[in-house]
Amino acid sequence: MSLAGGSPVRQIGPAATRSTITPPTLVTLAPGATGNALLRITNAGNYPEEQCHPTVAQYLQVYPPGQTTPIYVAYSSTACAGTVGILSVSTLQPGAGSAP
Repeated sequence: MSLAGGSPVRQIGPAATRSTITPPTLVTLAPGATGNALLRITNAGNYPEEQCHPTVAQYLQVYPPGQTTPIYVAYSSTACAGTVGILSVSTLQPGAGSAP
């Protein structure tokens, strides 16, 4: 998962890191069942401009499990085009989840 933008659409900055708060476990979902993962996005404004290189993002770039072609979800934010990573994602959990 990463932030993306432009035309043609391309990834902006590093991909999300995996959060280590919850250890990974095998999750098997039945057809039609739901799973969730928590995506954390740090405010790009927390970093110096010369390190972050703030850039407008229009999408979340998501690679579904086992796929090599991303899907794009409309999402407007400021990304860091430099080496600063502002995304982290938790392990997959069964169920719909809830907002923090």
